[in-house]
Amino acid sequence: MARKRIVPADHPAFANLPVNLIPLASGVSAAVHVAGNLGTRRLPVVCIPGYQRNMSDFGDFAAYFLRASGGAWPVVLLDLPGRGRSDDRPQKETYSSLSDARDVASILAALGIGQAVILGQGHGGQVAMALAAQHPLLVAGTVLLDAGPVTDSRGIVRLRNNLAHVENLRGAKAVTAGFRRILGGDYPGLPEGQLEALIGRTHLIDNRGRARPLYDGRLIAALADINFDDVLTAQWPLFDALTCAPLMLLRTQLTDQLRRQTFDEMTRRRPDAAALTIAGQGSPALFDQSEEIEAVAEFVLKTGNDLLGRAA
Repeated sequence: MARKRIVPADHPAFANLPVNLIPLASGVSAAVHVAGNLGTRRLPVVCIPGYQRNMSDFGDFAAYFLRASGGAWPVVLLDLPGRGRSDDRPQKETYSSLSDARDVASILAALGIGQAVILGQGHGGQVAMALAAQHPLLVAGTVLLDAGPVTDSRGIVRLRNNLAHVENLRGAKAVTAGFRRILGGDYPGLPEGQLEALIGRTHLIDNRGRARPLYDGRLIAALADINFDDVLTAQWPLFDALTCAPLMLLRTQLTDQLRRQTFDEMTRRRPDAAALTIAGQGSPALFDQSEEIEAVAEFVLKTGNDLLGRAA
């Protein structure tokens, strides 16, 4: 059976992100937040977060679209199974980008979405590629953020080690200080208050002063055999599946998830793709600055207008 995670109703990271639960295969339910109006002719944007992350990474992004559109532009935020407020999968072996892509397709069908721009960050970008391979007609456009066909093993090892470190700390002050040290390298100059807010996107600190993850621990256990110098199998055929629709490529300047040479090869293979580097940040992107959000909004608007033009 699916395993449920209890998240306090007043957890700050989810304060402005109410969700509905959509049933999927194997008794698993996925948490979905819909902002704006799906009934308009505007092209929905569906945001898929990183490996162990959840929809809170896109909260500022969705809020921008709502403000810019007068509250109407449809933006859909997902917690993949095993993350955030979604159920954990019954079997750890079923965690994969292919399974996640099948679930995304089911969620879109449940919401009555026939086409959307898919914005995937990190692992979410790999899910977007798998979705394009499985259901190309669902994908009107794709935005990959720190995501590509080659995952950097260095980023995986760093993620695994950092999470093990903070989750083994005792006491709220020690846990907060540990997170600050880790996050400070990805977001240099970010005020302490904002760094502490980032902690709540992936963990809550319980009454024993322990960092309790907002994801299934089996996701991290699955990374145990990956070493710093491993060369992971490239998935260029999945990247090539994105030729079904317009593409935008984003990379944070300080990311350790997507190597610069991989990003350059992606732009070489897709010279038609809009490309942008987000300065001064690591993964996940904060997505709280107007420059990158407006660039994505322009891409979404153009993609939607082109679709309407072809349908006319």
